[in-house]
Parts: sequence; structure tokens; C-alpha cells
Amino acid sequence: MILCCGEALIDMVPVMAGAVPAFAPHSGGAVFNTAIGLGRLGARVGFLCGMSRDLFGQRLAADLAASGVDSSFCPRVDRPTTLAFVTLRDGQAEYAFYDEASALRMLSDADLPELPDAVQALFFGGISLVAEPCGSTYEAFALRAAGRVLVMLDPNIRTGFIRDEAAYRARLARMIAAADVVKLSVEDLAWLMGPGDLMAQAQQVLGQGPAVVLITDGGAGAHLLRGSDHIHLPAPKVGVVDTVGAGDTFNAG
Repeated sequence: MILCCGEALIDMVPVMAGAVPAFAPHSGGAVFNTAIGLGRLGARVGFLCGMSRDLFGQRLAADLAASGVDSSFCPRVDRPTTLAFVTLRDGQAEYAFYDEASALRMLSDADLPELPDAVQALFFGGISLVAEPCGSTYEAFALRAAGRVLVMLDPNIRTGFIRDEAAYRARLARMIAAADVVKLSVEDLAWLMGPGDLMAQAQQVLGQGPAVVLITDGGAGAHLLRGSDHIHLPAPKVGVVDTVGAGDTFNAG
């Protein structure tokens, strides 16, 4: 089993209700999306996040079940579900989060399950690594599991959500060092490393501890680095509607 550890939330996506701009609720969250993708690909997959008993939390749980994802790891709580209002600018998603005292954010160490023998891999990432106390909770879980099971990390950095950049950078450094597989978009890599050569920076990340580093570069495809090996896979040419969930789906694959 692959256990995906991170946020489940409701994406409020812009739509038109006739001639009136509106928002429609969609189940989402980076790690939630990856779990859904894994379930639809037929993998045995579980999900770990604080899950609200409110109507949005019920919807998230139902959508996980519909894709074959085991949500029994999720503590059910009487806190609100995180909402993320999405706007699209030139095909790229921008987010406004409403997360104060949410089921996701307030996940604590006491909520963590014992790691069953059936779990062979853990996946972490997304905004769940930014806020407290959930960020510390997921980090502790990842560091305890490192060396016992495969650990994959995709920080999926959302700069608008970061309040303490130094603490967040330190967390990512510790988790990158402990992870077996790290996936970064070119935007993530630029935020972490600053301006520079893409492959040289990816090699620097590889040198921090992971066995494999994956770099996604939109229409230019993806790179895999492992030891001295470098594989580049071009992207197929498609008509892009928007990019919401694209990296999450890549992770599931």
C-alpha cells in the first residue's frame, strides 16, 4: 500500500452561472489528487489527513471511496474543511486559502497512526507542509518512517501560503534529505535554489540525499536524475485547458 499524507480540501473553481461569475466546489488538494490518481490506476492506496465531519468533509470521503482510496487512516473531527478559491491567470492556477483551525491544519502527532506492515511507501507534499501544527506532524511522520519504507516528497510550493519562509525552507531541507524520491517543478526548483542552470540545480538536490530526483517542466517534459543517470522524456503536445492537478497526476503515475 502507498499511504498519501497531506491535504484534502475543497477547490472553489471559477465558473459562469449564466452571465454571473461564480465558484463551484470541487474536491481537491495536491496530496488528495495524487491519492485519487493512484486509486484510479489500480494501486492499493490509503490517505491520511484530518477529515471534517462537515458536508465538505463528507464529500471528500465519498470521493476517496469512489476511487478506491482507503480513508480509514483519517481522524474525523468537528472542524471546518479547508477551502481554496482558485483563479486562473494565463492558464496557471492562483489560490486564496481559508484554513484557520481547519481539520487539515490542526492535525497533531496524537492523530498519527501506527505504520502497518502493509504500507510500503509514503507520499508527502503540498500546503500541508507549510501550516502548523500539521506541517510539523507530517514532517515527524516522514522522518520516523525514512529508512523503513520508501518516502516520496513533492513540496508543490505555494508561496502565497508561506508565513515563515526560513522555517519552511528548513523543513523542506530535512525532508529532502530523508526522502528516497523528490519531485519538483521548475518553479519549485527556482524558488528553492534561485536563478541558475536547471540540471546543475537538480544535481544539487540529488546530492542532498534522495536516490531519485524528478523535475517537471510543463510542455518541455520531465527529467529524472539518479546517480550519474539523466533521462529526459518530452511531453506530448496537447491543448492545455488549465494546469490544476497536473503535477499531482504526474506523481500518481
